[in-house]
Amino acid sequence: MPTILLAFGLRFYFYSEEHLPIHVHVENSDGRAKFALEPDVTLIKNEGMKSKDLKKAKVLCETFKEDFVAKWHEHIDAN
Repeated sequence: MPTILLAFGLRFYFYSEEHLPIHVHVENSDGRAKFALEPDVTLIKNEGMKSKDLKKAKVLCETFKEDFVAKWHEHIDAN
């Protein structure tokens, strides 16, 4: 499960055997969440993360969306 970004106490990652839609998992000390990246960044699931952390995570997903999608293809397509 490669980590693709660590920022503000949030860890962004995906699993090696992922499925569509393209998405990213996020976790911190409170919980974890999952965001779809395409077509728009959308919260799919929240398991305990606070609202303020979800907002930070969404902004970071939007900011790094192109990088996350490229890393998804680089890693998932190679496996």
